[in-house]
Amino acid sequence: MKFQFSLKYLLLSVFIFLAEVLIATKLSDIFFVRAYLGDVIVVMLLYTFVKSFVKVNDQKLIMGILIFSWMVEFAQYFNIAEKLGFRPGSLMYIVIGNSFSWIDNLCYAVGCLLLYIFVKMTNSDGLTSTP
Repeated sequence: MKFQFSLKYLLLSVFIFLAEVLIATKLSDIFFVRAYLGDVIVVMLLYTFVKSFVKVNDQKLIMGILIFSWMVEFAQYFNIAEKLGFRPGSLMYIVIGNSFSWIDNLCYAVGCLLLYIFVKMTNSDGLTSTP
């Protein structure tokens, strides 16, 4: 892992973040988009954000994001946002989440799989950014 700024990934992060905001605010009426697509895309946001500042092996990063996502989801089962003192409706309460769902874990896995396939297809040398 090596610190290295990437404007390309930062701009992608901003774009994906704006898509997530759009999903949460304007497309919330469309159940599939709000309930599932946002969770599929959020792992891509995490990936591009990390890649904005760090040069790291893509495969390890994707696996790390999947594990991190699952850990946050399982923490929701124990009402971690409330235990940390965040009030319902606050930004951090919304970011951390407040309800556990097995389907969310599946969405994170699907997002990571799609991300892996995309990275694999776009990298001529596979997933070998750095060991």
